[in-house]
Amino acid sequence: MGKVTAIAERTIEAPADKVRALVADYAETRPKLLTEHYRDYEVTEGGVGAGTKASWKLQATSKRVRDVAATVTEPSEGTYVETDANSSMVTTWTVHEVPEGSLVRIETSWDGAGGIGGFFEKTFAPGGLKRIYEGVLGKLAEVV
Repeated sequence: MGKVTAIAERTIEAPADKVRALVADYAETRPKLLTEHYRDYEVTEGGVGAGTKASWKLQATSKRVRDVAATVTEPSEGTYVETDANSSMVTTWTVHEVPEGSLVRIETSWDGAGGIGGFFEKTFAPGGLKRIYEGVLGKLAEVV
C-alpha cells in the first residue's frame, strides 16, 4: 500500500485575495465549481474557510463513488486543507500570487490499496482525478 497523489493547477487572471476568498467559500462559491462528478454536496458546519465541514459523493468512475466528510483547516494564508473523516484522503487547495494573477493548485493524496488493485489505482486514479479537478478549476476561472 503506497500513497496515491493527484494534482491539477491553473493560472487564473485575478488577484490572489479575490481567488482565495472564492476558494474558501464552501457555502456559496464551491457548489458553483463542482462538476457532474459531485453529488449531494452539503455544508454541515461553518461555510467559509477553517472550521467548515462539508460532505459530498465523488463519482470518479461509473463504479467508483467515494463518500467524503471533509473538515477544513487553513494552515497558512491561501492554503485550505480538506481532511476526509471517512478515509485517508486529504485535499489541499493553494492559491499563490503570480504575475499573471493567481496560481491555484489542487492536490489530493490517500493511502492506496495493495496488490494488483493498488497497482491499477496508482496508475489510473491520479489521471482521472486530475481531469475532474481541471473541470473544477475551469469553473473557478469562469466564476472569477
